[in-house]
Amino acid sequence: MLLRLPEPYDFDVSTERFRAFGVDVANLWHEGGLHRVVDGREVRIEPAPGGVDVEPLDDEIRPVVEKLLGLEFDLPPFYAWAADQPVLAELVPRLAGFRPPLAPDPFESLVTSITAQQVSLFAAFAVRTRMIERFGRRGELAVGFPTRGRIAAADEDELVALGFSRRKAEYVIGLARHEIDLDALAALEDDEVRARLTAIRGLGPWTAEWFLARHLARPRAWPAGDLGLRKVAEVLYGLDVHELGRLLDPFQNLSAHYLLTGLRVA
Repeated sequence: MLLRLPEPYDFDVSTERFRAFGVDVANLWHEGGLHRVVDGREVRIEPAPGGVDVEPLDDEIRPVVEKLLGLEFDLPPFYAWAADQPVLAELVPRLAGFRPPLAPDPFESLVTSITAQQVSLFAAFAVRTRMIERFGRRGELAVGFPTRGRIAAADEDELVALGFSRRKAEYVIGLARHEIDLDALAALEDDEVRARLTAIRGLGPWTAEWFLARHLARPRAWPAGDLGLRKVAEVLYGLDVHELGRLLDPFQNLSAHYLLTGLRVA
């Protein structure tokens, strides 16, 4: 069934992240389409004129797919602003139609960031994949990201056996068992989200900022601690990463995604 998307939209570049660092079994690229398990049902998303073809598609699956495909981002104002910005004025047209994907589930977003703390993204994807395959709900091809309850019932040794460090295993299980209502964070201002997340053991400013960027799609999210963004700031702008963040206001989030993706594909 056709799900119409705002133009422009480039399916291949928008889903590049799911292929860039190894196999992502929760968002599985297969024969030109993306597979994800939604409440036990495997969903396939593939490009189609005017949007994407989604099978199956109903009221339960639609919001997950729309989140995954980054429909919360408003691209035209960003494009108009970027046309007058150094670096972005040349880069953005090369990535026209890139809509950064979002993690549909807040727990998934945070656990994904924990796995990526202080390691390469290739290593993070490998460990994350083993966790998903061990605790997730398997579809025909993809595997659903494990529920918070399933991870809360696990023990640290199980995660360590999958390649987690002891500390990261503690962080993931501690988050799963924490009393915080992760869904409620969407109603809070950015600074309050940062404060509540960083009060939890293992969730620092970098993780909180990527949660704002890749789950909540907040326009001014800027993960200044990210090594990739620090490289961008130094090499492409000759600036400190915090200075660059101020320069890119009020489109820090989309700028970060375009700059990091541009380093890989443009």
